[in-house]
Amino acid sequence: MTFSQDRIIPTDLSNEMSRSYLEYAMSVIVGRALPDARDGLKPVHRRILYAMYELGLTPERPFRKCARVVGEVLGKYHPHGDMAVYDALVRMAQDFSMRHRLIEGHGNFGSVDNDPPAAMRYTECRLQSLTTNALLQDIEADTVDFADNFDGSQQEPIVLPARIPQLLLNGSSGIAVGMATNIPPHNLGEIVDGVVSLIRNPELTNEELMRLIPGPDFPTGGQILGRSGIKDAYTCGRGSITMRGVAQIETIEHRGRPDREAIIITQLPYQTNKALLIERIAELVNDKRIEGIADVRDESDRDGMRMVIELKRDAFPRVFSNNLYKHTPLQANFGANMLALVNNDPQLLSLRQFLEVFFGVSHGNDRAAHPVPAP
Repeated sequence: MTFSQDRIIPTDLSNEMSRSYLEYAMSVIVGRALPDARDGLKPVHRRILYAMYELGLTPERPFRKCARVVGEVLGKYHPHGDMAVYDALVRMAQDFSMRHRLIEGHGNFGSVDNDPPAAMRYTECRLQSLTTNALLQDIEADTVDFADNFDGSQQEPIVLPARIPQLLLNGSSGIAVGMATNIPPHNLGEIVDGVVSLIRNPELTNEELMRLIPGPDFPTGGQILGRSGIKDAYTCGRGSITMRGVAQIETIEHRGRPDREAIIITQLPYQTNKALLIERIAELVNDKRIEGIADVRDESDRDGMRMVIELKRDAFPRVFSNNLYKHTPLQANFGANMLALVNNDPQLLSLRQFLEVFFGVSHGNDRAAHPVPAP
Protein backbone atom coordinates (compact mmCIF):
# COMPACT_ATOMS: atom_id res chain seq x y z
CA MET A 1 0.00 0.00 0.00
CA THR A 2 1.34 3.42 -0.93
CA PHE A 3 0.50 6.81 0.53
CA SER A 4 0.55 10.12 -1.26
CA GLN A 5 2.91 12.71 0.16
CA ASP A 6 0.09 15.16 0.92
CA ARG A 7 -1.45 12.64 3.38
CA ILE A 8 1.74 12.31 5.44
CA ILE A 9 1.98 14.81 8.30
CA PRO A 10 5.37 14.93 10.03
CA THR A 11 4.79 15.00 13.81
CA ASP A 12 7.12 15.20 16.74
CA LEU A 13 6.77 11.94 18.67
CA SER A 14 7.08 13.48 22.13
CA ASN A 15 4.38 16.08 21.40
CA GLU A 16 2.02 13.48 19.96
CA MET A 17 2.52 11.13 22.91
CA SER A 18 2.01 13.97 25.38
CA ARG A 19 -1.18 15.20 23.68
CA SER A 20 -2.66 11.71 23.28
CA TYR A 21 -1.93 10.70 26.85
CA LEU A 22 -3.41 13.94 28.19
CA GLU A 23 -6.60 13.34 26.21
CA TYR A 24 -6.80 9.80 27.57
CA ALA A 25 -6.19 11.00 31.13
CA MET A 26 -8.89 13.66 30.96
CA SER A 27 -11.31 11.14 29.44
CA VAL A 28 -10.80 8.81 32.41
CA ILE A 29 -10.98 11.68 34.92
CA VAL A 30 -14.19 13.20 33.56
CA GLY A 31 -15.92 10.16 32.12
CA ARG A 32 -15.25 7.43 34.67
CA ALA A 33 -13.31 7.98 37.86
CA LEU A 34 -14.30 11.27 39.53
CA PRO A 35 -17.79 12.30 40.69
CA ASP A 36 -19.50 15.54 39.79
CA ALA A 37 -19.61 17.84 42.82
CA ARG A 38 -23.21 18.85 42.08
CA ASP A 39 -25.01 15.50 42.32
CA GLY A 40 -22.13 13.41 43.68
CA LEU A 41 -22.38 10.79 40.96
CA LYS A 42 -20.07 9.33 38.36
CA PRO A 43 -21.49 8.85 34.85
CA VAL A 44 -22.16 5.13 35.35
CA HIS A 45 -24.16 5.72 38.55
CA ARG A 46 -26.10 8.60 36.98
CA ARG A 47 -26.97 6.47 33.97
CA ILE A 48 -28.10 3.53 36.10
CA LEU A 49 -30.44 5.69 38.19
CA TYR A 50 -31.86 7.48 35.15
CA ALA A 51 -32.39 4.21 33.27
CA MET A 52 -34.23 2.77 36.27
CA TYR A 53 -36.36 5.90 36.44
CA GLU A 54 -37.23 5.54 32.75
CA LEU A 55 -38.18 1.89 33.37
CA GLY A 56 -40.57 3.03 36.08
CA LEU A 57 -38.76 1.21 38.89
CA THR A 58 -40.03 3.58 41.59
CA PRO A 59 -40.38 2.48 45.23
CA GLU A 60 -44.09 1.67 44.91
CA ARG A 61 -43.59 -0.50 41.80
CA PRO A 62 -42.52 -4.20 41.77
CA PHE A 63 -38.88 -5.24 41.60
CA ARG A 64 -37.33 -5.98 38.20
CA LYS A 65 -34.37 -8.19 37.34
CA CYS A 66 -31.00 -6.45 37.55
CA ALA A 67 -30.12 -7.98 34.18
CA ARG A 68 -32.97 -5.93 32.65
CA VAL A 69 -31.55 -2.73 34.11
CA VAL A 70 -27.99 -3.55 33.06
CA GLY A 71 -29.15 -4.26 29.50
CA GLU A 72 -31.01 -0.94 29.40
CA VAL A 73 -27.95 0.98 30.61
CA LEU A 74 -25.60 -0.76 28.18
CA GLY A 75 -27.86 -0.37 25.18
CA LYS A 76 -28.78 3.26 25.70
CA TYR A 77 -26.15 5.10 27.72
CA HIS A 78 -23.03 3.24 28.84
CA PRO A 79 -21.26 1.16 26.15
CA HIS A 80 -18.84 -0.60 28.48
CA GLY A 81 -18.65 -4.00 30.19
CA ASP A 82 -21.77 -5.42 31.77
CA MET A 83 -19.95 -6.30 35.00
CA ALA A 84 -18.79 -2.70 35.39
CA VAL A 85 -22.42 -1.58 35.33
CA TYR A 86 -23.62 -4.40 37.59
CA ASP A 87 -20.86 -3.80 40.16
CA ALA A 88 -21.84 -0.13 40.34
CA LEU A 89 -25.51 -1.08 40.74
CA VAL A 90 -24.70 -3.58 43.49
CA ARG A 91 -22.70 -1.05 45.49
CA MET A 92 -25.60 1.41 45.46
CA ALA A 93 -27.75 -1.32 47.07
CA GLN A 94 -25.32 -2.32 49.85
CA ASP A 95 -26.12 -0.89 53.28
CA PHE A 96 -22.51 -1.44 54.42
CA SER A 97 -21.13 0.57 51.48
CA MET A 98 -23.63 3.45 51.28
CA ARG A 99 -24.73 5.60 54.20
CA HIS A 100 -28.15 5.84 52.55
CA ARG A 101 -28.72 3.34 49.77
CA LEU A 102 -29.87 4.71 46.42
CA ILE A 103 -31.20 1.34 45.20
CA GLU A 104 -33.29 -1.23 47.04
CA GLY A 105 -32.05 -4.73 46.30
CA HIS A 106 -33.90 -8.04 46.45
CA GLY A 107 -31.63 -11.06 46.68
CA ASN A 108 -27.97 -11.62 47.44
CA PHE A 109 -26.06 -8.36 47.03
CA GLY A 110 -22.89 -9.43 48.85
CA SER A 111 -21.86 -8.99 52.45
CA VAL A 112 -19.35 -7.27 54.71
CA ASP A 113 -17.27 -10.46 54.42
CA ASN A 114 -16.66 -9.51 50.77
CA ASP A 115 -18.87 -12.34 49.54
CA PRO A 116 -19.72 -11.72 45.88
CA PRO A 117 -23.30 -10.87 44.89
CA ALA A 118 -25.44 -13.32 42.99
CA ALA A 119 -25.47 -13.10 39.20
CA MET A 120 -27.59 -10.31 37.74
CA ARG A 121 -30.11 -12.81 36.37
CA TYR A 122 -31.03 -13.78 39.95
CA THR A 123 -31.13 -10.40 41.74
CA GLU A 124 -33.81 -7.74 41.50
CA CYS A 125 -33.85 -4.01 42.19
CA ARG A 126 -35.84 -0.79 42.29
CA LEU A 127 -35.17 2.79 43.34
CA GLN A 128 -35.22 3.94 46.95
CA SER A 129 -37.58 6.72 48.07
CA LEU A 130 -34.55 8.93 48.81
CA THR A 131 -33.41 8.61 45.20
CA THR A 132 -36.72 9.51 43.60
CA ASN A 133 -37.39 12.38 46.02
CA ALA A 134 -33.89 13.86 46.34
CA LEU A 135 -32.14 13.05 43.04
CA LEU A 136 -34.73 12.48 40.30
CA GLN A 137 -37.74 14.59 41.23
CA ASP A 138 -38.76 17.10 38.51
CA ILE A 139 -36.09 15.83 36.12
CA GLU A 140 -38.62 16.07 33.27
CA ALA A 141 -39.50 19.68 34.15
CA ASP A 142 -36.50 21.21 32.36
CA THR A 143 -34.51 21.39 35.58
CA VAL A 144 -31.20 20.08 34.16
CA ASP A 145 -29.50 20.00 30.78
CA PHE A 146 -29.55 16.88 28.62
CA ALA A 147 -27.02 15.74 26.04
CA ASP A 148 -26.83 13.12 23.30
CA ASN A 149 -25.77 9.62 24.29
CA PHE A 150 -22.86 7.81 22.65
CA ASP A 151 -24.63 7.30 19.30
CA GLY A 152 -27.00 10.27 19.32
CA SER A 153 -30.11 8.12 19.51
CA GLN A 154 -31.07 9.07 23.08
CA GLN A 155 -30.84 12.01 25.45
CA GLU A 156 -29.31 11.62 28.92
CA PRO A 157 -29.02 14.11 31.79
CA ILE A 158 -25.66 15.78 32.29
CA VAL A 159 -26.37 16.01 36.01
CA LEU A 160 -29.29 14.96 38.20
CA PRO A 161 -31.41 17.63 39.96
CA ALA A 162 -30.10 16.79 43.41
CA ARG A 163 -31.90 18.31 46.40
CA ILE A 164 -29.25 17.23 48.90
CA PRO A 165 -25.42 17.17 48.73
CA GLN A 166 -25.34 13.50 47.76
CA LEU A 167 -21.56 13.49 47.41
CA LEU A 168 -21.14 14.27 51.10
CA LEU A 169 -24.02 11.99 52.10
CA ASN A 170 -22.67 8.77 50.59
CA GLY A 171 -19.11 9.72 49.75
CA SER A 172 -17.19 8.43 46.76
CA SER A 173 -13.94 6.75 45.82
CA GLY A 174 -12.15 6.40 42.54
CA ILE A 175 -8.72 6.15 40.95
CA ALA A 176 -8.11 8.24 37.86
CA VAL A 177 -4.90 8.90 35.95
CA GLY A 178 -2.48 10.74 38.21
CA MET A 179 -5.12 11.52 40.84
CA ALA A 180 -7.66 9.82 43.09
CA THR A 181 -10.66 10.71 45.21
CA ASN A 182 -11.77 9.29 48.56
CA ILE A 183 -14.67 11.17 50.16
CA PRO A 184 -16.21 9.78 53.38
CA PRO A 185 -20.00 9.47 53.92
CA HIS A 186 -21.86 11.74 56.33
CA ASN A 187 -25.03 11.93 58.38
CA LEU A 188 -28.09 13.19 56.49
CA GLY A 189 -29.46 15.27 59.35
CA GLU A 190 -26.13 16.99 59.96
CA ILE A 191 -25.70 17.78 56.26
CA VAL A 192 -29.18 19.28 56.02
CA ASP A 193 -28.46 21.39 59.11
CA GLY A 194 -25.27 22.64 57.47
CA VAL A 195 -27.05 23.42 54.19
CA VAL A 196 -29.85 25.34 55.90
CA SER A 197 -27.40 27.30 58.06
CA LEU A 198 -25.26 28.26 55.06
CA ILE A 199 -28.35 29.44 53.18
CA ARG A 200 -29.35 31.63 56.11
CA ASN A 201 -25.81 32.89 56.68
CA PRO A 202 -23.65 32.77 53.52
CA GLU A 203 -20.63 34.01 55.49
CA LEU A 204 -20.23 30.85 57.57
CA THR A 205 -16.66 29.56 57.69
CA ASN A 206 -15.45 25.97 57.56
CA GLU A 207 -14.89 26.01 61.32
CA GLU A 208 -18.46 27.17 61.97
CA LEU A 209 -19.84 24.54 59.59
CA MET A 210 -17.86 21.87 61.45
CA ARG A 211 -19.96 22.54 64.54
CA LEU A 212 -22.98 21.38 62.53
CA ILE A 213 -21.15 18.68 60.53
CA PRO A 214 -18.62 17.43 63.09
CA GLY A 215 -17.29 14.54 61.02
CA PRO A 216 -18.03 11.54 58.81
CA ASP A 217 -20.74 9.02 59.65
CA PHE A 218 -19.70 5.61 58.36
CA PRO A 219 -22.39 3.01 57.55
CA THR A 220 -20.58 0.23 59.45
CA GLY A 221 -20.37 2.34 62.62
CA GLY A 222 -17.15 2.44 64.58
CA GLN A 223 -15.40 5.29 66.33
CA ILE A 224 -13.27 8.17 65.06
CA LEU A 225 -10.17 8.97 67.11
CA GLY A 226 -9.23 12.64 67.28
CA ARG A 227 -10.37 15.59 65.19
CA SER A 228 -7.18 16.79 63.52
CA GLY A 229 -7.61 14.55 60.47
CA ILE A 230 -11.22 15.68 60.03
CA LYS A 231 -10.19 19.34 60.29
CA ASP A 232 -7.46 18.86 57.68
CA ALA A 233 -9.91 17.17 55.31
CA TYR A 234 -12.61 19.82 55.76
CA THR A 235 -10.32 22.83 55.45
CA CYS A 236 -7.50 21.68 53.14
CA GLY A 237 -9.16 18.84 51.24
CA ARG A 238 -6.84 16.10 52.49
CA GLY A 239 -6.58 14.38 55.85
CA SER A 240 -6.08 11.02 57.54
CA ILE A 241 -9.02 9.97 59.72
CA THR A 242 -8.33 7.22 62.27
CA MET A 243 -11.22 4.74 62.63
CA ARG A 244 -11.61 2.09 65.32
CA GLY A 245 -14.10 -0.73 65.71
CA VAL A 246 -16.33 -1.00 68.76
CA ALA A 247 -15.23 -3.77 71.16
CA GLN A 248 -16.73 -4.57 74.55
CA ILE A 249 -15.65 -6.97 77.27
CA GLU A 250 -18.21 -9.53 78.38
CA THR A 251 -18.17 -12.61 80.61
CA ILE A 252 -19.09 -15.82 78.80
CA GLU A 253 -20.73 -18.43 81.00
CA HIS A 254 -19.95 -22.10 80.33
CA ARG A 255 -21.96 -24.93 81.78
CA GLY A 256 -19.66 -27.14 83.85
CA ARG A 257 -16.61 -24.95 83.16
CA PRO A 258 -15.25 -21.72 84.63
CA ASP A 259 -16.52 -18.49 83.11
CA ARG A 260 -14.24 -16.68 80.66
CA GLU A 261 -13.76 -13.10 79.56
CA ALA A 262 -14.43 -12.35 75.92
CA ILE A 263 -14.04 -9.37 73.60
CA ILE A 264 -17.24 -8.75 71.62
CA ILE A 265 -16.84 -6.73 68.39
CA THR A 266 -20.11 -5.21 67.16
CA GLN A 267 -18.90 -2.49 64.76
CA LEU A 268 -16.02 -2.35 62.29
CA PRO A 269 -14.11 0.45 60.60
CA TYR A 270 -15.49 1.45 57.20
CA GLN A 271 -14.57 -0.93 54.34
CA THR A 272 -13.03 -3.50 56.69
CA ASN A 273 -13.52 -7.12 55.59
CA LYS A 274 -14.83 -9.09 58.58
CA ALA A 275 -13.71 -12.47 57.25
CA LEU A 276 -10.18 -11.18 56.60
CA LEU A 277 -10.11 -9.67 60.08
CA ILE A 278 -10.82 -13.09 61.60
CA GLU A 279 -8.14 -14.64 59.39
CA ARG A 280 -5.67 -11.98 60.48
CA ILE A 281 -6.36 -12.70 64.16
CA ALA A 282 -5.86 -16.43 63.52
CA GLU A 283 -2.53 -15.74 61.78
CA LEU A 284 -1.30 -13.67 64.72
CA VAL A 285 -2.24 -16.47 67.11
CA ASN A 286 -0.48 -19.10 64.98
CA ASP A 287 2.63 -16.92 64.77
CA LYS A 288 2.41 -16.39 68.55
CA ARG A 289 2.46 -12.61 68.11
CA ILE A 290 -0.76 -12.49 70.15
CA GLU A 291 -1.34 -14.94 72.97
CA GLY A 292 -4.26 -15.61 75.24
CA ILE A 293 -7.03 -16.52 72.75
CA ALA A 294 -9.11 -19.61 73.49
CA ASP A 295 -11.60 -19.31 70.61
CA VAL A 296 -12.63 -16.96 67.80
CA ARG A 297 -16.07 -17.23 66.23
CA ASP A 298 -18.45 -15.15 64.17
CA GLU A 299 -21.94 -14.98 65.64
CA SER A 300 -23.25 -12.33 63.24
CA ASP A 301 -26.80 -12.75 61.98
CA ARG A 302 -29.53 -10.68 60.40
CA ASP A 303 -29.93 -8.72 63.63
CA GLY A 304 -26.39 -7.35 63.57
CA MET A 305 -22.68 -7.98 63.76
CA ARG A 306 -21.14 -9.96 66.62
CA MET A 307 -17.60 -11.32 66.64
CA VAL A 308 -16.61 -13.20 69.80
CA ILE A 309 -12.96 -13.50 70.80
CA GLU A 310 -12.91 -15.76 73.86
CA LEU A 311 -9.84 -15.33 76.07
CA LYS A 312 -7.92 -17.74 78.25
CA ARG A 313 -8.23 -17.43 82.01
CA ASP A 314 -4.87 -15.71 82.49
CA ALA A 315 -5.35 -13.12 79.71
CA PHE A 316 -5.90 -9.43 80.38
CA PRO A 317 -8.81 -8.18 78.19
CA ARG A 318 -7.70 -4.53 78.04
CA VAL A 319 -4.16 -5.41 77.02
CA PHE A 320 -5.43 -7.87 74.46
CA SER A 321 -7.88 -5.37 72.90
CA ASN A 322 -5.05 -2.84 72.56
CA ASN A 323 -3.00 -5.48 70.72
CA LEU A 324 -5.93 -6.03 68.36
CA TYR A 325 -6.07 -2.32 67.56
CA LYS A 326 -2.33 -2.29 66.93
CA HIS A 327 -1.91 -5.42 64.82
CA THR A 328 -5.24 -5.92 63.00
CA PRO A 329 -7.58 -3.85 60.77
CA LEU A 330 -9.80 -3.30 63.81
CA GLN A 331 -8.14 0.13 63.75
CA ALA A 332 -7.51 1.68 60.34
CA ASN A 333 -7.00 5.03 58.68
CA PHE A 334 -9.32 6.59 56.11
CA GLY A 335 -7.27 8.78 53.79
CA ALA A 336 -9.74 11.52 52.90
CA ASN A 337 -9.04 13.15 49.52
CA MET A 338 -11.89 15.56 48.80
CA LEU A 339 -11.47 15.69 45.02
CA ALA A 340 -14.44 16.23 42.70
CA LEU A 341 -15.32 17.72 39.33
CA VAL A 342 -16.37 21.36 39.19
CA ASN A 343 -17.35 22.30 35.64
CA ASN A 344 -15.44 19.18 34.46
CA ASP A 345 -12.34 20.46 36.23
CA PRO A 346 -10.91 18.30 39.06
CA GLN A 347 -10.65 20.43 42.19
CA LEU A 348 -9.76 19.78 45.81
CA LEU A 349 -12.66 21.16 47.85
CA SER A 350 -13.20 22.18 51.45
CA LEU A 351 -16.43 21.49 53.32
CA ARG A 352 -17.82 24.93 52.54
CA GLN A 353 -16.86 24.65 48.88
CA PHE A 354 -18.74 21.36 48.56
CA LEU A 355 -21.90 23.12 49.70
CA GLU A 356 -21.22 26.17 47.51
CA VAL A 357 -20.90 24.01 44.40
CA PHE A 358 -24.11 22.23 45.37
CA PHE A 359 -25.85 25.63 45.57
CA GLY A 360 -24.38 26.64 42.22
CA VAL A 361 -22.45 29.51 43.81
CA SER A 362 -19.09 30.44 42.31
CA HIS A 363 -16.13 30.47 44.67
CA GLY A 364 -14.93 33.78 46.00
CA ASN A 365 -11.31 34.76 45.59
CA ASP A 366 -10.63 34.20 49.28
CA ARG A 367 -12.09 30.71 49.20
CA ALA A 368 -11.04 29.49 45.79
CA ALA A 369 -11.00 25.77 45.26
CA HIS A 370 -7.61 24.19 44.70
CA PRO A 371 -7.27 23.12 41.05
CA VAL A 372 -5.51 19.81 40.57
CA PRO A 373 -3.20 19.79 37.54
CA ALA A 374 -3.88 17.06 35.01
CA PRO A 375 -1.17 14.42 34.63
